[in-house]
Amino acid sequence: MPLETSPESPAPVRRISALLAQYVGRLGAVWLEGQVTQCTRRPGTRTAFLTLRDAAADVSLPVTVPVDVLDALPTPLREGASVVVHAKPTFWPARGTLSMAADELRPVGVGALLARLEELKRVLAAEGLFAPERKRPLPFLPHVVGLVCGRASAAERDVVENARRRWPAVQFRVEEVAVQGPNAVTEVVAALQRLEADRAVDVIVVTRGGGSVEDLLPFSNEAMVRAVAACFTPVVSAIGHEVDAPLLDLVADVRASTPTDAAKRVVPDMEEELARVGQLRDRARGAAVARVAREQAGLDSLRSRPVLADPYRLLDAHAQQVLDLRDRGRRCFSARIDRAGDELGHARARVTALSPAATLERGYAVVQRRADGHVVRHPEEAPPGTVLRLRLADGEAAATAG
Repeated sequence: MPLETSPESPAPVRRISALLAQYVGRLGAVWLEGQVTQCTRRPGTRTAFLTLRDAAADVSLPVTVPVDVLDALPTPLREGASVVVHAKPTFWPARGTLSMAADELRPVGVGALLARLEELKRVLAAEGLFAPERKRPLPFLPHVVGLVCGRASAAERDVVENARRRWPAVQFRVEEVAVQGPNAVTEVVAALQRLEADRAVDVIVVTRGGGSVEDLLPFSNEAMVRAVAACFTPVVSAIGHEVDAPLLDLVADVRASTPTDAAKRVVPDMEEELARVGQLRDRARGAAVARVAREQAGLDSLRSRPVLADPYRLLDAHAQQVLDLRDRGRRCFSARIDRAGDELGHARARVTALSPAATLERGYAVVQRRADGHVVRHPEEAPPGTVLRLRLADGEAAATAG
């Protein structure tokens, strides 16, 4: 039943503490998993104090465990180790604190870790987080490279130095985080989110050196894998060495075998690009020179042809032909006129010879009766006394028939 309180009748602290202790006590013993962030053993005491942290969230719980339980472990418990603890939650009313009293502690072995990773890998693959079509290409020349790495780590030096050796103008935004231990997941995820929010960052590199399976375990954490899958900026994974294969390598857009390999993948080699530009420039120059030479040869060939070597040669030939035809036409026309003139003279001579006037020219005359103009052909037609008109070659004369 809820406790009835009011400003006039408040519950004392001891009452609330007792109720909390009763409520927590009802939970009973539970199995919980986490990473050891602190392990304190005080001399002369039979109890050790641990702090267990969730691998994917910034949540921790204090745990007390008997020293005998720790001494019974096959290997000493160290910070960062993953453990499974059987403990009962206890609320201490006097101090107002909650702690877990453990009676059994089991380190998570490599085999168990690998089995869990395989199961997580299967689940994430079924969701499509590792699909090749999700992967984005890297930019050819990024202006700013986001780098998530350990503090003052060799991996950071390898990436930065090799990238600047290849392309001196490249800029980095470095996020130094914990890459091992209980805080690694939360810090790396937060760094990814900060770099993803920065619009100047063109590509993100997540890197760290090699290590054991336990050391690289944060980079197979589900929260980190999903954070990388949610990034729109291309992500390069450079975790450990060639043999190391955390789940981050599968979800990243590009997997680099080493930090040095990551530097080679994110920026081009300036010397190689300059050599390629030189080769392309030489090829372009050679192509241009060959094209100009080919066109010049074509022009020379055209100019060497008679029609272009002496453009008026054909015109002169045609002009001469026109002149010859004109002269022939003139000669033909003159000959034709001369022949026509001769024919006309002959025709005129014939006509003249046949003309009555020619007869008159030879002394003949045409006799007509003046009265009616009748030509007299027989003497009977002009009896004596008939007035006649004589037509001569040069005129007329009058006469009377006798």
